[in-house]
Amino acid sequence: MPDAVALVLWVGVVLYAMFGGADFGAGFWDLIAGGAERGRRPRALVDAAIGAVWEANHVWLIFCLVVLWTGFPEAFASLMTTLYVPLTIAALGIVVRGSGFAFGRVSTRLNVKRVYGASFAISSVITPFFLGAVAGAIASGRVPTEGRGDPWDSWLTSTSMLGGVLAVVVCAYLAAVFLVHEAHRRDDADMIRYFRLRAIVMAVVAGAIAIAGIWILEDDAPRLHDRLLGEALPLVVISTLLGLAALATIFRDLPRIARVCAAGAVAAVIGGWGVAQYPYMLGTHLTIDQAAAPNATLAWVLAVFVLAALICIPSLVFLYVLDQRGTLDSVET
Repeated sequence: MPDAVALVLWVGVVLYAMFGGADFGAGFWDLIAGGAERGRRPRALVDAAIGAVWEANHVWLIFCLVVLWTGFPEAFASLMTTLYVPLTIAALGIVVRGSGFAFGRVSTRLNVKRVYGASFAISSVITPFFLGAVAGAIASGRVPTEGRGDPWDSWLTSTSMLGGVLAVVVCAYLAAVFLVHEAHRRDDADMIRYFRLRAIVMAVVAGAIAIAGIWILEDDAPRLHDRLLGEALPLVVISTLLGLAALATIFRDLPRIARVCAAGAVAAVIGGWGVAQYPYMLGTHLTIDQAAAPNATLAWVLAVFVLAALICIPSLVFLYVLDQRGTLDSVET
């Protein structure tokens, strides 16, 4: 039963990486779009793409926190008492980002709008970086079982920095692919070319960082390195192939397929991390079984997950379908 709940948690992580990741990546492109006139059209496309769904994209973070807290309380306590610095910065970034996006859309004064826009864009980079740093700390075994680890040394490491940078780049890549699809839907040839180029650049950068990361992990997280090149290698290969397929389909003007391939590539990467990490919840010292709550609690977690899936998933799917059909464009505020 602990493995089943861990799988549910990992599904939530994958979904947040895909939907929340694309959302954060859109903010990255907002940040580097340029001045008011130069960046007007890219920012308008970003605003239109995420305006109706940005809140729903981050539901999965709450889901992951609740499952972790309820199903694996020991691991949750260890993480929160050790990694409270990057987690606090990430949480603050999420709040500032959401406020900046929401208030920026309804502000009428240009100087106020710029402040909110900058808050949204900068937080869109800060938040995934620190979430990636947290993942690096977990993977490299810097979080002790009893918690209360060093609040700085636990995440100021080469693996955490790799995780942070890779998270930002992957989010930007994923968003660029999604924005190509959005530009196609709106028949905007200029924006198709604009984000197609950026998707290609970010794919190359992500690949280069991943290759460099092999040597970083070999030195700083040897077990993770060995298992990524061993048991998890098929998922790493699948991720690479899907990433290449996403780029190929972008060139062939098949944005729907490209979007699926890009999301699949991200899911495969996270799945590979899960396989490499298994059976440990933290580093190589706290297993899933050791961290798990009593079986009665886990049974309720699984039951609530099934119920929530039956109730919430159709609603979320319906929301995304309406958004992709442009039905929500006329009702956004």
